[in-house]
Amino acid sequence: MGLIDNHGRQINYMRIAVTDRCNLRCFYCMPEEGIKYVDKSNLMTYEELLRITKVFCAEGIEKIRITGGEPFLRKDLMQFLQSISEIPQLKKIHITTNGTLLEGKVNRLKELGINSINLSIDSLDKDRFKMITRRDDLDKVIHCMDEILDEGLELKLNMVVMDGKNIEDIIPMVELARDKKLSVRFIEEMPFNGTLGQGNKSFWSHKKILSHIESKFPALEKLVDPPFSTSSNYKINGFAGDFGIIAAYSRTFCGTCNRIRLTPTGVIKTCLYDNGIFNVRDIIRAGATDEELKTALLSALGNRSKDGFEAEKKRASSPVSESMATIGG
Repeated sequence: MGLIDNHGRQINYMRIAVTDRCNLRCFYCMPEEGIKYVDKSNLMTYEELLRITKVFCAEGIEKIRITGGEPFLRKDLMQFLQSISEIPQLKKIHITTNGTLLEGKVNRLKELGINSINLSIDSLDKDRFKMITRRDDLDKVIHCMDEILDEGLELKLNMVVMDGKNIEDIIPMVELARDKKLSVRFIEEMPFNGTLGQGNKSFWSHKKILSHIESKFPALEKLVDPPFSTSSNYKINGFAGDFGIIAAYSRTFCGTCNRIRLTPTGVIKTCLYDNGIFNVRDIIRAGATDEELKTALLSALGNRSKDGFEAEKKRASSPVSESMATIGG
């Protein structure tokens, strides 16, 4: 039967953040000075991550996404990917990365059976990219994109749409899909940048993003979205690739959400907007059996918020302000 939450939603997807560290300083994710990284002793070890992945996969998790921070900053990540790739119940492994550290690794990822890579790239203009990320690394990211395509791996480009920052890049990003077999994902900006009170007053909604694209490409074809999709997906006639829009702030897809998150310090989140349900690292280090880990997971899923708005409301005493790097992008 698999994992079912208290709202009847199947849960078969877990996002694992292996580190909170990142070599970029994207302003929508963290302050310019960065965040206070957790001590390495507080990170889940690879052994702990492998154990919890095996337990949860035995209960119904079929898809894993490895995230950070920047996951390739963590030493020996390839060995960990090798280990989880051998879990029989695990059908798909995906990775989200900023691409700056991936040179020479893509072929090995393909050998390990990685199903797809999501590449974060918020501008195709060097100056805007540097302004957004506070680093001059666009050339590395473009090279990574080309390497992934050359290897034939499925590629999605993630662009956070930010008013006054990168609106000029929306159409050029769509144009990338004209000749390249890739998917561009435009993501509503969220208030997870490590600054209390940041808010999101002038964000571009999914409707506004679509209207902007339609002004240039009026003959869009709406694709059939796959099960559990967070994006509304579209095709332009004659284009090799496609694009989608993720209503991450509007939260229109909560009704079919099939995912849980594991933060670098072991906190299980059943919603991006909640404050964390329980700490699996602490349970493991206290000597929990696999059965006790399973019970904790089932209890969390049995009390899951209906949607991101309910989850955010429940944490009124600690409003959303944490860096996305501490959650898992």
